[in-house]
Formats: sequence, structure tokens, C-alpha cells
Amino acid sequence: MPAPTSDPVSRPAQVSPGQVTSDTIGVAIIGAGERGVYYVGSRMAELAAETGFRIVSVFDRLPARGQLAAAHLNALYAGQGLDHSVRVARDLDAAVSDPAVQMVLVTTHTNAHLDPVRAAVKAGKRVYLDKPISVSLADAEAIVDAETASGQPIMMGFTRRYERPWIEAIGLSRSGATGDPRMVLLRSVIPYTRYLQLWHRTNAASGGAINDKGSHHFDVLNWVAGSEAATVTAIGGRSSIFAPDPTAPARCSECTRDCPYRRHETLIDVAEGVGRVPNDSWLQADNPADRNDNCVYLPGSDIDDHAVVTVRYENGLVACLFFTIFGPYAEDQETLEIIGDTGRLRMERHSGQIDLVTDHGATREVIEAGADNRDSSHFGADLELVRTMRRFVGGEIPPAGVRDGLASLRLVEAARKSMAAQGRPVNPRTQEYL
Repeated sequence: MPAPTSDPVSRPAQVSPGQVTSDTIGVAIIGAGERGVYYVGSRMAELAAETGFRIVSVFDRLPARGQLAAAHLNALYAGQGLDHSVRVARDLDAAVSDPAVQMVLVTTHTNAHLDPVRAAVKAGKRVYLDKPISVSLADAEAIVDAETASGQPIMMGFTRRYERPWIEAIGLSRSGATGDPRMVLLRSVIPYTRYLQLWHRTNAASGGAINDKGSHHFDVLNWVAGSEAATVTAIGGRSSIFAPDPTAPARCSECTRDCPYRRHETLIDVAEGVGRVPNDSWLQADNPADRNDNCVYLPGSDIDDHAVVTVRYENGLVACLFFTIFGPYAEDQETLEIIGDTGRLRMERHSGQIDLVTDHGATREVIEAGADNRDSSHFGADLELVRTMRRFVGGEIPPAGVRDGLASLRLVEAARKSMAAQGRPVNPRTQEYL
């Protein structure tokens, strides 16, 4: 792999509407869903004048979804005063082989990551892969092999790596502010029943909530530890809260029941800007994997909804993930606590505050670590992600890559295996019981 650049790539000059310059970077998005188009793609269009990114095409296995996504992006470019048109690619090969494309974003369902990554790498493109890396270790290892064979890094989208409070908290822990980190608690009590309402509802497609959301968390634990995980123990599974109800309507749009989990109407949906359907393709879809308002009680979902996972690292650090998707809407949904030899810090994601205690308790301060653009998606992390992509295209090594994705998935799989055996320890590298 190329060595990291000593300085960030300078941002390109702003361009006039319709002008194509050497600073313009063509992008293809594979998977025109919420993450690819309505989060990352939208931020990319919003920053077009700053970064030079131009989304050349989108490809989705559902043609209507691709067409509506392209129309959405075209409107955003027009809002920036740019005369740019996004087209719908006829297939994967056409999207990644287009000479106007320098970078490919892979944002398909998690179980479909391998083929587009291989195709994009073969076409010589820079590749961004959204988390999690895969649902299987075999596919994850194949993605790492593809990166190795290409000689070019693949960037991964673990958003906490681009989110200011997490960066500041882990920077403080490494600066000696709390002494050497000894224990970590990542608490994630989130009202994400949407995992039962979207395609994530099956392990085969997503690996479940413990993979889709937990992949972020395990990456953070690995980031803090800076060491390889030695053992994983976990308890958890599927609670009785969402017991299947064959008598319930299949989806929220067909339901008149009084339900606190109604999609697009919950407090978390409204707060995160998903209080509406991105486009009509989700309303018209019949397949549960293509809808985004499946009933939380619809039979057929096999994912876990809670877990307590303990990871022991080779350097002696012990970390715990306390996780559930049936938590209430609250301001402390996600917190990170790091305890060291001489102090501790507690970071609260939603407020962006870090409560830092140092010198064995002699000093305490509250640090306001939130970014100015916290009202944007993922508390501003997606904007920073796009800016980092620009530097990545220019040769900078990204904060997270596919080896980090593989390390995270190893913890996911070890946790699932340990849960299945009522907490029996698992070696995450070999996936064998200890």
C-alpha cells in the first residue's frame, strides 16, 4: 500500500456550473438505498463545489429506486448551482467500468458487498465500502485479499472514526490524560426497532443489529485498545418484546393499531430526519427486504435485539459492550467510558460532551467536543467522511480500512457464537471455543 501523505490533499477550487476540470472526481454509487444516496450521496452533492465530487451514476437492483435516487441527487446538484446530471447505470459492470468514474461507493445490502468491491478493484477504481464489511468471515477475508492484490487501500465507513466527540475522547485516552486505559464500557441503548422493519431483519442479509450497529461499536473498542482481541464472551439474544404476531398487518402503512413503533413516526425517526419515506419505491415494494416499514411483529425476522459482550485484549485491556435496540428515546443513548490508571473519561454522543477526571480525581472538566455541523447526518460525521474521501482519492490513507472491518466482524461472530453457548468464551481469530 502507498505510504500516508504527509499533508492532506488540498481542496480543489470551486467550479462554475457545468464546468469539468481536473479537480472534478467522478463517483458511482452501487446500492441506491438510504445510506448510499440519502446520507453519503446527499452530503457528497452538498459539498460538490468544495470537493469536486460528481456522482456520475447510481446502480440498484431495483430500477425504480435507482431512477428516483438519481432525481433526488440531481435536485441537490441544482441547488448548488451546478448543471450536473446523474444517470442510472444499466448494470454493475457499466457503473464501475465507466472511464468518467474514479471512485466507487459500495452501499448495497451487507451480504452483497463482495462482488461490487471485486468489480471496482478490477476496474482500477478507488473504493469506499460502507460498514459492516460483510455478514460472513469468508467474504470479509476475500475483500481483504482483493485490497491486497490491488495494492490500493479500501476506505471503510465506520462513522465514529469521523465524528468529533469520539475522535477527541480516544485522543485524550491516548495522550495520557487518564493514564493507560484499563477498562472500557460502550453503552448503546438505542430505540432502533427499525432493524426489524428494514432489510436488516434477517441475519442472512445483514448479520442483524449486532453486526450492523455493533460493527461500529466493536471497531471503537478495537480503536481504543490498539491491540488484538484475545477472548470474547457474550450473553443476550432475542427478547420476547417483539414476539411474532401472525395477525398483525404486514407493514405500518396498512396498520391502524396504536403502536409506539410505527415507522417514520417514532421520536428517533423524526430526530434523525427519517420521518418520511425517501422515495415511493419503498411504498410500492412487496418484498419485505425492499420495504422500510415492515411490522416489528412480522414473522420471519431472526435477528437478536440485545447483548452484553466482554472482550479481553492481548495488552490486558478489558472492554464491555452493553447493547440493545429496544431502548427508549433519550439524550444518553450512546456513551463511551474509558478508565485508566489515574483517571477516567465519559463521552456522551448526543450532547458531544466529554466528562474528564484526571490526577486520581484531583481535577475534573467538561469538554464540549461537538462539531459545528452536528445538525447534519451522524452528528456531522458524514460531512467529514466525504471530505476524507476527497483526500483518500488524492492518496491519503483513510482512518479505517477493510482490515478494521474484518477485525470488527471477528468480534461480531465470536459474540454470536458465545451467545449461542450461553456465554462460553470464544477466540475471535480462530472462532473456536476456549
